[in-house]
Amino acid sequence: MKAAMEQVKMPQDAGCLFCKIIRREVKADIVFEDDVCLAFLDHRPLLLGHCLLVTKQHVETLIDLPDAMIAPFFRATQKLAGAVEAAMAAEGTFVAINNRVSQSVPHLHVHIVPRKRGDGLKGFFWPRTKYQSEEQMADVAEKIRNKLGKLER
Repeated sequence: MKAAMEQVKMPQDAGCLFCKIIRREVKADIVFEDDVCLAFLDHRPLLLGHCLLVTKQHVETLIDLPDAMIAPFFRATQKLAGAVEAAMAAEGTFVAINNRVSQSVPHLHVHIVPRKRGDGLKGFFWPRTKYQSEEQMADVAEKIRNKLGKLER
């Protein structure tokens, strides 16, 4: 992993709030750090123990995450989810990433929120919808499969 990470440069954005936290220019309660990422308590938590895991490299969305960072970033996500669950005596965790829409800071971050039954969070925070027909569902699936084929590296 070290060799793969040496190929990844860690540029930061001077004006980005999360980059400022990484550089210790803005105070945050840091709970985890490694070569690839850093985690801190969300200053406006959904529930106590809500953490944000950010990449040290300024990456705006999951789509932009370099291949060499995918495995270490998600290993850290897994590790932090387990630690938050245990530390907060939770029954589970809610783990989420916003890409652009609802992304309050344009820097890749994972929300890790401890959960207990009856904690007041209602699953997803938006209304669900339905496909109008089996045909519409098949059309949407085909569009996604076609784009996946074009995105293959």
